[in-house]
Amino acid sequence: MPEGPEVHLASRFVNDACRGLVFGGCVEKSPVSRNPEVPFESSAYCISSSARGKELRLTLSPLPGAQPPREPLALVFRFGMSGSFQLAPSEALPAHAHLRFYTAPPGPRLALCFVDIRRFGHWDIGGEWQPGRGPCVLLEYEQFRENVLRNLADKVFDKPICEALLDQRFFNGIGNYLRAEILYRLKIPPFEKAREVLEALQQHRPSPELTLSQKIRAKLQNPDLLELCHSVPKEVVQLGGKGYGPESGEEDFAAFRAWLQCYGMPGMSSLQDGRGRTIWFQGDPGPLAPKGGKSRKKKSKGAQQGPEHGSEAPADPKRSKLRMGGPEPLSRRVSLLASTPSLCLALDRGACVACWKQAGAEGAWMPLWLFPAQL
Repeated sequence: MPEGPEVHLASRFVNDACRGLVFGGCVEKSPVSRNPEVPFESSAYCISSSARGKELRLTLSPLPGAQPPREPLALVFRFGMSGSFQLAPSEALPAHAHLRFYTAPPGPRLALCFVDIRRFGHWDIGGEWQPGRGPCVLLEYEQFRENVLRNLADKVFDKPICEALLDQRFFNGIGNYLRAEILYRLKIPPFEKAREVLEALQQHRPSPELTLSQKIRAKLQNPDLLELCHSVPKEVVQLGGKGYGPESGEEDFAAFRAWLQCYGMPGMSSLQDGRGRTIWFQGDPGPLAPKGGKSRKKKSKGAQQGPEHGSEAPADPKRSKLRMGGPEPLSRRVSLLASTPSLCLALDRGACVACWKQAGAEGAWMPLWLFPAQL
């Protein structure tokens, strides 16, 4: 699932891809999408993008003299499980392109497409960020930090820290793989009470005797949890790439897998939290670990490939009982076909069965959460 870094990379991709392009005509929506129609038409307009947390804003700005005269229009996108942007020739649109912006003549006609295989993504007209989301962990660090520490009385901080980190009112941009990497670096058990972890940060003040350079050095050498909520996503953005989606390419996936230290890595344990999401960790899970929950350790055998960039953690083994392509059950050996991501893009049952057969023929393993719920 795309998290803050993937959305920011997608925004960067849109700005780079659309720089110098002139778009024209109506905005075209797929008939199967339940999202709203976009009431925008202009003979000549440009497209720009910005991101905040897990949201992306597209701004459609008519050029001088464009007809009919109208004001710019902004759309805010949330990517759901599989949203991404692609720029493609108009005669070769990608599958599941649910919103399309076409370039104006002359020149080859291109389309900027919002592609969403699972259709959980959404766009809103008007350009307002979703109410209730907190400051962006990447771009609004000081406001983000203040918002968390000022609201520690909120009941979400009664929960384990791994669950609190997914609350977008306070950690806008943090998702499943980021929380695992952040907690792992600080050796914080994921099921420690969130308030107890964060209250210690309220008391932390650098010595007034330290110089500015010494204070900066101390922060870099010993960052706290909120500082890592800013710096760890920034590391992912600095890896580069096109953001989330199969068009990112194998090089993007390889760089991301090399960066991971905890999420889905061999030797790490996993548990489902109270929201049913899998948290990866090392060592003791902490005092608020779910009762009766069995920690499972990722085995190193067959684990050369880590999880897909921006994806969810592998599904609960109890819910993944099909065997594909080998003697071991999926619950014991889960890896993604990063080298053949197109296998994961089918939506109909027949195509999915074909995917499984091809995966099995190649000796590969594909987790069920990639496939439609009706299967």
